[in-house]
Amino acid sequence: MKSTDDKTIVKDYFNAVGFERWRNIYGDGEVNKVQKNIRIGHQQTIDTVMGWLKEDGNLSQVSICDAGCGTGSLSIPLAQEGATVYASDISEKMVGEAETQAKSALGDNHKIHFSVSDLEAITGSYDTVICLDVLIHYPDQDIPTMVKHLANCAQSRFIISFAPKTFLLSLLKKIGEFFPGPSKTTRAYQHSEAEIVKILEDNGFEIKRTGMTSTNFYYSRILEAVRN
Repeated sequence: MKSTDDKTIVKDYFNAVGFERWRNIYGDGEVNKVQKNIRIGHQQTIDTVMGWLKEDGNLSQVSICDAGCGTGSLSIPLAQEGATVYASDISEKMVGEAETQAKSALGDNHKIHFSVSDLEAITGSYDTVICLDVLIHYPDQDIPTMVKHLANCAQSRFIISFAPKTFLLSLLKKIGEFFPGPSKTTRAYQHSEAEIVKILEDNGFEIKRTGMTSTNFYYSRILEAVRN
């Protein structure tokens, strides 16, 4: 499967049936038990990243690219802490929802700049680039190009999360494939932490902090890399 095919699948999914499903998961809409568990896990990842950034105490002085912003679950709290945020998503409907949420939470004069873009089309240079819960939609062969491109946009720091490729999680994924249902979304890809770390190191970064979010139906490894 070519990367363009995966992008089309992701874009079409999040502009159609996936939009309502994930807007509810990321928000406060009615969800089933699996989706609620994913909501909890995603929020824990957001909380971990926000904790790291607030520890540094300079959010009002930095520009941040939120690559794959979804409905704004990270962009909005970043802006509330004073950061200048450039938020993008491959889904036009997701970006529209994020804009609505930002206006509701922050008013008309917020510091979030929204755009519709896939990861590899993002341009510009930012103090920090963040890409959370996006790589799960793309296969291994796409990851080096995507990660390298986003890393090149980061002046000082790159934070990324992904579903880690472990024996246990691979087994659970295989078992889950026998039980298709309404919680199914796009294909879920796991990625090797060692391979992602190597890509970052090859592009001038070193790992500063790591985190892991683990719930019953949500697993996310979080890496913070800083320029050498």
